[in-house]
Amino acid sequence: MSKVIAYTDGASRGNPGNAGIGVLLLDEDHNVIKEISEYIGETTNNIAEYTAMITALKEALEMDFDEIEVISDSELMVKQINKEYQVKNEGLKPLYKEICKLLEEFKSYTVRHVRRENNKRADELANRGIDEALDEEELDI
Repeated sequence: MSKVIAYTDGASRGNPGNAGIGVLLLDEDHNVIKEISEYIGETTNNIAEYTAMITALKEALEMDFDEIEVISDSELMVKQINKEYQVKNEGLKPLYKEICKLLEEFKSYTVRHVRRENNKRADELANRGIDEALDEEELDI
């Protein structure tokens, strides 16, 4: 097929705390293909960042894209995926391995870092995932 651009973000309130992921998928003309906003339970910010990237990769593969550009404001994750930094955290190692395996399924990929202000929509989606889960929780009381 063709190339997809994925903006990803993870958010955690408390670190660890209530966490959400946000994924914005765009086509090569920067048209929105899909937005994902999910609550992922209580976890750390780094695990949320990794989970957002895994979600983006799986979604892109399901949609038959064979090239992907992943854009994240998590400098740590980007440098780990690009093998500039080692993954030392035991909780991140299985997620790192899963990302590496998923990336191998693409014909080509790039993973790059952007400043937080250039990743606003993915951040909004990640926080919406948390907000919606917390709103539902309040209704259940």
